[in-house]
Amino acid sequence: MHPAPSIIAFTTFSGLGFGLLVWLGIDPTPPRGWVGFVFFLIAYLMAVGGLLSSALHLGHPERALKAFTQWRSSWLSREAVCAVAALTVMALYAAFLVLGGWHVAPLGWLGALMSLGTVFTTSMIYTQLKTVPRWNMPLTPALFLTLSLAGGALLAGRVTTALVLLLVAGAVQVAWWYLGDRRLVGSGTDIGTATGLGSRGAVRAFEPPHTGSNYLMREMVFVVGRRHALKLRAIALILMLVVPVALLLLPFGHLLALVAVLSHVAGVLVSRWLFFAEAEHVVGLYYGAR
Repeated sequence: MHPAPSIIAFTTFSGLGFGLLVWLGIDPTPPRGWVGFVFFLIAYLMAVGGLLSSALHLGHPERALKAFTQWRSSWLSREAVCAVAALTVMALYAAFLVLGGWHVAPLGWLGALMSLGTVFTTSMIYTQLKTVPRWNMPLTPALFLTLSLAGGALLAGRVTTALVLLLVAGAVQVAWWYLGDRRLVGSGTDIGTATGLGSRGAVRAFEPPHTGSNYLMREMVFVVGRRHALKLRAIALILMLVVPVALLLLPFGHLLALVAVLSHVAGVLVSRWLFFAEAEHVVGLYYGAR
């Protein structure tokens, strides 16, 4: 699929923001006062900013509110409902902490659970799509959740937890790439099954369905060269895993922590670009792109 900057920003920053909210919600000694205000501000800027950027990808952004009405059947709608619920509960929790200095632990636990649920619903928007075999597997939610929790722990300053979760997220990412590369072939979908002509013998495209570009070609048909993809995968792993882990193993320093966070975010952005760029939508079979 063609990677849209708004979707890359949405899935990256909303995941980091809600991941930070998870750790703030379950922290037995959460930050209060101005320190707490800064932590919650960072979390909300990322979570809300990411969600707002997703609206830029809609054909009619002014109709975004309609997303809340289809929660019975749409994971996008469920994500919208979960996000608003999580942000509302965590705003109340933050107000008690920052303004009153009161730690209402059950409220934080509820908000953390809702924040984690929001990341899960985001992942299910893509996991449910059988037309993109690379996404349609259980490791996709695991990838979103581990990266969210690892990034959130890094932002929250939980060094030991971040170290462990970064390694777990890196392992999940590598496994997701390894299995994802085999998903389209393993699905049994090819130009023969796509056209329904496979029973008649080998099928090949004689000429494209039309001579001009269209929405499907702009959005769904995008091919990344394997050598180019491997280089980007290496860059993503180095930035989001190797550099942060190496810096966290050094004696703590605020500058090192900041560099670790920035490196991780940059790596996740590269990884998320590949997430969309390498998505082999089966509609590409009609255009000879697979």
